[in-house]
Amino acid sequence: MLKTQVKNVEVDLKKLLVVVDFQNDFIDGSLGTPEATAIVPNVLDKIASYALEERVATQDTHFSDYLTTQEGQNLPVIHCVKDTFGWEIRKEAQLGYRQIFEKNTFGSLELAEFVRDEKFNEVELIGICTDICVVSNALLIKAHAPEVKIIVDAACCAGVSPEKHLAALETMRSCQIEIRNLS
Repeated sequence: MLKTQVKNVEVDLKKLLVVVDFQNDFIDGSLGTPEATAIVPNVLDKIASYALEERVATQDTHFSDYLTTQEGQNLPVIHCVKDTFGWEIRKEAQLGYRQIFEKNTFGSLELAEFVRDEKFNEVELIGICTDICVVSNALLIKAHAPEVKIIVDAACCAGVSPEKHLAALETMRSCQIEIRNLS
């Protein structure tokens, strides 16, 4: 744990990396994109830069009834069905996590409450898709822990399209989330 000075008071800096939905189906599977494939090296480097106890992941999790859900009606592409290869976190990114939050929706309320309850000072989010699950989790964390510094590394995120990626980054910036590595 790092220490930092805040108004001449030393406080422990408690950081967390959130790896959002870095799963096979979102990288090069049923919903994969060239942009998602391109960020793999950046994501792996970022994960390796955090200690095991400083990183968690989310895992999009659906079941055989996916196409009957509201999401399935709007995005009728079967993906991330529990216990399939597409649902698994990318093999190279299976470096160990303090916790993995399975979620069947875009954002994880359990993750946001974890950040608040564990009293993190700084949370960095990376992963896929910037414009769906990354933004949803960032805004949930912001709502549940408004004093936590939230960072999104644009070089470690990919959206449904490059345009939607940029739009989501701008939305997060508008909500006082720090965007790094936007080229």
